[in-house]
Amino acid sequence: MSNKIKNDDVSLGRFISLVLRHEPSAAGIKLDSEGWADVNALIKGVCSTGRKLDRETLDRIVRENNKQRYSYNEDGTKIRANQGHSIDVHIDMKVEIPPAVLYHGTSADTIDKIKSGGIKKMSRQYVHLSKDMDTAVKVGKRHGKPAVLVIDTAKMSADGYVFRISDNGVWQSEDIPFSYVSEIRFPE
Repeated sequence: MSNKIKNDDVSLGRFISLVLRHEPSAAGIKLDSEGWADVNALIKGVCSTGRKLDRETLDRIVRENNKQRYSYNEDGTKIRANQGHSIDVHIDMKVEIPPAVLYHGTSADTIDKIKSGGIKKMSRQYVHLSKDMDTAVKVGKRHGKPAVLVIDTAKMSADGYVFRISDNGVWQSEDIPFSYVSEIRFPE
């Protein structure tokens, strides 16, 4: 794949993420209560913003997205983001017992706020947690100097907290009290 196509796909992927997770009106579409959008309406809506998108390109973006952000329904007529919504949709995720620890990547600048108020879902529906340190570091770097909080999910689970896992492997929880943070790491 040429660099131009790859760069175009990244840019389109970001816009599609905005539309499917936060602002469907940016492409003039509507999502149903479970976050699904009609594929043809999405393509038409994205094109109406001056961007170029066809089904082949959309399929490639869905298939090759490194975070596996999107899913098609069974017959491929609808698409949605797997998680990370700031709008009110209901994604039916599997409820599972988490590993003993999970990781939350954030900015080092937020640590004092987290110490006093815990980890908040903010504008999203859930707090996102990673199963590995590397992913959490990448998330933290998006916000500045990274910090990774190690979460004692075994204790949380024993205390009755519910954990969900999205189709793309992101663990999710309601707000997390700071008392469940077992360690704070500041990777380089």
